[in-house]
Amino acid sequence: MAFSPDGRILASASQDQTVRLWDTATGQLIGQPLTGHTHVVLHVAFSPDGRILASASQDQTVRLWDAATGQLIGQPLTGHTSDVWGVAFSPDGRILASASDDQTVRLWDAATGQPLGQPLTGHTGRVWGAAFSPDGRILASASDDQTVRLWDAATGQPLGQPLTGHTDAVANVVFSPDGRILASASDDRTVRLWDAATGQPLGQPLTGHTGLIRGVAFNPDGTVIASASDDRTVRLWDAATGQPLGQPLTGHTGRVWAVAFNPDGTMIASASDDRTVRLWDAATGQPLGQPLTGHTDAVWGLTFDPNGGTLASAAQDGTVRLWDVATGQPLGRPLTGHTGGVLGIAFSTDGTSIASASADGTVRLWPATVGGWIRYACTLANRNLSQAEWNDYVGRDRPYVRTCPDLPSGPGAPRDAPPATYAPLTQ
Repeated sequence: MAFSPDGRILASASQDQTVRLWDTATGQLIGQPLTGHTHVVLHVAFSPDGRILASASQDQTVRLWDAATGQLIGQPLTGHTSDVWGVAFSPDGRILASASDDQTVRLWDAATGQPLGQPLTGHTGRVWGAAFSPDGRILASASDDQTVRLWDAATGQPLGQPLTGHTDAVANVVFSPDGRILASASDDRTVRLWDAATGQPLGQPLTGHTGLIRGVAFNPDGTVIASASDDRTVRLWDAATGQPLGQPLTGHTGRVWAVAFNPDGTMIASASDDRTVRLWDAATGQPLGQPLTGHTDAVWGLTFDPNGGTLASAAQDGTVRLWDVATGQPLGRPLTGHTGGVLGIAFSTDGTSIASASADGTVRLWPATVGGWIRYACTLANRNLSQAEWNDYVGRDRPYVRTCPDLPSGPGAPRDAPPATYAPLTQ
């Protein structure tokens, strides 16, 4: 799944060989499914301006779509000779990178779909993913061949030698917010830091985990790295020195699948097989309150809303739960409807909607605010209360308002009745 930059559209990629676009305000499908791929669609990404959607597929192609109309832009981007696992736009939106099982990364002109130079070759194993530096000048790629490679994004030329040192597959790479440091996470149970300008290792590998590393994240100012592992711990590291910060964050009794910083970097959330979410003070590593309990199976993913007041968690029990970050208390009831485990979760950029992806083959959209739930109910009812219904259910002592602000007053109610306004769920 991917949100458009303005948060209004959600794109989902599926085994049914289609891409679908959804209105995040209403949850309604936008137009027809985007068809053309002849195999599983593995990944989607929006351009930074939100006008183009790119999709990567096991049919060995990348396709570009007009995000406003859903129409295919030009011909499929062909050249890869195996599954395409990931696509990424450069920060200025001019270049698209694709990573493939064929051991190459390819660069494309995002406006025309034409290839830019030759494939980036050198990896000797599957390329899992690629990431642009924040200034768009460097492309990093992670591979089964145990290396990270850096490329000049403008020319496609390699920058120095492969970054070697990992002793197992490299699953993920991420740049620090200022673009100076590259972090790589590997099945060899280490995180490695690299100078993004030179490709030189920064200090020694970050060692200490005794299990596979499942997740890695920089805090918002790039000074701290958090890693989550099968060894049931979260570890914090000084991004400048690679030194551990304090002791491992212990308390989980199962594998830790995901870790995330809140928007101001003061708090860390972790999700685990032990069916809990835990909150930690990012400065001290101390737990904040009690574990957030309620899920009845492994918690796979979590995300903070853009304001940091609400945390959403996704679990194998098929539910999404919302939590008040300040109190650790659940917000409302679990969001139910999925018939399989919920594997991933994300807030829209404006924090008003949540998307969840499930093993039941569906993506669901949920309102994240009281106003959002009211809008959802209004979509179903398509009318406002009559004056008689208002008197019965709300009370004669309260002035009539249009609970569905975009719809006219109900029968018997004042036509000039004002629209209702709603506070966020956390208020």
